[in-house]
Amino acid sequence: MGHLIKETFPVLEMSCAACAVSVSSMLDSVPGVKEATVNFANQTALVTYDEDQATPEVMRNALRSIGYDLVIATHNREEIQQQAQQSHYQALKTRTIIAIILSLPVVVIGMFFMNIPYANWIMCILSTPVVFWLGKGFFVNAWKQARHGKANMDTLVALSTGIAWIFSVFNTINPHFWMSRGLHAHVYFEAAAVVVAFVSLGKLLEEKAKSNTSSALKKLMGLQPKSVILLKGNQQTEVPLEAVQVNDIILVKPGNRIPVDGAVVAGNSYVDESMISGEPVPVLKEKGISVFAGTINQQGSFQFKAEKVGADTVLAQIIRMVQEAQGSKAPVQQLVDKIAGIFVPVVISIALITFGVWILSGTANAFTHGLLAAVTVLVIACPCALGLATPTAIMVGIGRGAENNILIRDAESLEKGFKTNVLVLDKTGTITEGKPTVESIELDAVLQPVLLAMELQSEHPLALAVVDYLQSANIQPVQLSKFESITGKGIVATYNGHRYLAGNAALLHAYQIETDTRATIIVVEDEKIAGYINITDKVKPTSARAITQLKRQGITIYMLTGDNEKTAAAVAQSVGIEHYKAGMLPADKAAFVKSLQDEGKVVAMAGDGINDSQALAQADVSIAMGKGSDIAMDVAMMTLITADLNAIPKALALSRLTVRTIRQNLFWAFIYNLIGIPLAAGILYPVNGFLLDPMIAGAAMALSSVSVVSNSLKLKWTKL
Repeated sequence: MGHLIKETFPVLEMSCAACAVSVSSMLDSVPGVKEATVNFANQTALVTYDEDQATPEVMRNALRSIGYDLVIATHNREEIQQQAQQSHYQALKTRTIIAIILSLPVVVIGMFFMNIPYANWIMCILSTPVVFWLGKGFFVNAWKQARHGKANMDTLVALSTGIAWIFSVFNTINPHFWMSRGLHAHVYFEAAAVVVAFVSLGKLLEEKAKSNTSSALKKLMGLQPKSVILLKGNQQTEVPLEAVQVNDIILVKPGNRIPVDGAVVAGNSYVDESMISGEPVPVLKEKGISVFAGTINQQGSFQFKAEKVGADTVLAQIIRMVQEAQGSKAPVQQLVDKIAGIFVPVVISIALITFGVWILSGTANAFTHGLLAAVTVLVIACPCALGLATPTAIMVGIGRGAENNILIRDAESLEKGFKTNVLVLDKTGTITEGKPTVESIELDAVLQPVLLAMELQSEHPLALAVVDYLQSANIQPVQLSKFESITGKGIVATYNGHRYLAGNAALLHAYQIETDTRATIIVVEDEKIAGYINITDKVKPTSARAITQLKRQGITIYMLTGDNEKTAAAVAQSVGIEHYKAGMLPADKAAFVKSLQDEGKVVAMAGDGINDSQALAQADVSIAMGKGSDIAMDVAMMTLITADLNAIPKALALSRLTVRTIRQNLFWAFIYNLIGIPLAAGILYPVNGFLLDPMIAGAAMALSSVSVVSNSLKLKWTKL
């Protein structure tokens, strides 16, 4: 067995949900393809294949044999697909407009001016190009499907318009056939023309909705600059973004977007990183500090060394996550796809049975009525709305998430998110800021410059917190005469003949100084305790509110931390969390999530570090905090681009709204077919002589598609 590759290819020429089923089963039948998921909404196929057995060329040829196409060019794949979609949209628009213009007179004549001379011939001349030139796609696709023993929506449209047209032409040329039997020779040119016009219009609206919902991706892709200024010695050269390689030195001018991920080597500036962090305050970038693709440089200019380029940058990962999410099928979707596959043969059978029953009923005009009812059943059953129900809701939902700093990588998380009843939170970096800050200093003002001088020379991570605190109070350091750092304990220094210690209880113990304090850092001057410094990891100001909101949504919250019991208790109490566990190792966190799942709970987990990745992978819905590690983001189904916990209740609310929208959409699509088909079959005819006009059927069908798409777009404006 060779190496398995997972790759996304744009698919061209798909016109409905059943097409997606055909493409997917055709790809699955290619030797070496392990799995193929096809998404009709964004026209892509995610294929897992064995590169020794299957090649993209083989897959493309397989699809071409049934009339679809696969874009396998390695670079600018999306652009090729976009151009194809653009020209497809334009062609569809033109065809739809012509079809509507030609159908209008046919309808007017067919409904009101049946008796003008040559009425039937005029309608025949106007409707023929509509059916066979503008509606050619339906027949071509139906034939492709039939060759492989498959049927889809196009099969229905082609059958119904084809039958209506043939029937009408026969009646135009040979009206005596009916008249001799005492019947009126009806023609249904308007039905055939209008069905083509309406279905085309439905598809046009659908295409428009599709381009609307995937604009979030285009916005993300637009965050990368097209060209870059490279520095080689003193030479500046402008090269396209694709040409940048790792270790290249790049110049960033004021106001420019940063092209790739890297670290500053010279110069300094503030950079707006709100696209990654959600924080509006620009961040200072100086030598050695990381910068990220897509973020915007402010006033200064600097040079940086490229570390991650192309598909490895944080921005590219974000783009990939959005793409994979839009291509992953929600569980409800597969059901819909299956329905589309079964639906067509069932509808064709119903049409035949209807025809049979009418013929056997022996009523006057039984054959005509039977044929008409069969045509109407075929016309009304096109399940366009069915194929749109899930993808449009999921795509709008994912786009809506992106606007609210929630990146959804997996459509399944939208499905599961709405069932969530337990949320497990990591403490550090999720509930708290994740960086130590000074809470209080009790130390004589005279000694603060000495303390600053000592901490400035220390490598300890806590030293930075003290330095920040003292410098913000405008304290200037003194010049120390002697300095020594004792790892794990603290610092010893001499100034003006006095000896100073700053460190923990272990340091004091080494110098035989007794203390029972719980302070983080103790300061000693000549064997006497001179002051205390308390350092804590501050709770984010937004955490308590988010937790109150989650509780209101009926969610039980647990806090897990590797920190000690005392700190854990204090943090839990300050934000209103009743359940917490301290001293947890990464594996303990995952085991705890599993134990909750064993009790039948649906668990969401939010964390930001590598130490949370095991638990994130175990949870039903995993949420990574945006400032966290790449690993956490790779594992998580959702990533919050902001450090604010309030995005979690929003994410869960979005999930509920999306699922509700999918269900409403399925209802609209089905209810319409359930009511429509029996009416079309003529179920009311024995009661009150009601027969459904194929034209009204076509209009109702287009309406059902529009109602599904607009119901999905409604999500765009719903308050989260």
